[in-house]
Amino acid sequence: MNCPKCATDLVKKYYKGMIEVDSCPSCRGMWLDTPELDRLEDVAFDDDAHKGSLVHFQSKTNYPCPHCGDNLDEFQYRLYDLKLDYCAINDHGFWLDAEEDERVLTLMRHRAGEIQRKLDVESAWKQTLKEMHSFLRKK
Repeated sequence: MNCPKCATDLVKKYYKGMIEVDSCPSCRGMWLDTPELDRLEDVAFDDDAHKGSLVHFQSKTNYPCPHCGDNLDEFQYRLYDLKLDYCAINDHGFWLDAEEDERVLTLMRHRAGEIQRKLDVESAWKQTLKEMHSFLRKK
């Protein structure tokens, strides 16, 4: 397989010792097969029900899918300020340019914090309501 951005031969490597990816030694981008993006996100946040929709505002690119050669689509990743490329036609996977993997992890850590904050606030509000009901019953 060749890099969709610079056409260099991709080499297999283990990303952080856990996911086998196809990496470009020239531009440092990486190809993640479809389930591997979820596995990458799970390193920082593994609650799929609270991750949000993955693909927003997609458009065609001129970059070929390393698997099938069809043009990749670019999309806004989970409504964050990050654009990734993927094989929309055949669902082969995702292309991440250099350091976009770290952006994904940072965004998922942020999302995990947001969800925990929301759960903490809801729990505190539930306790407040319970205390108010107890107080009102005593009167």
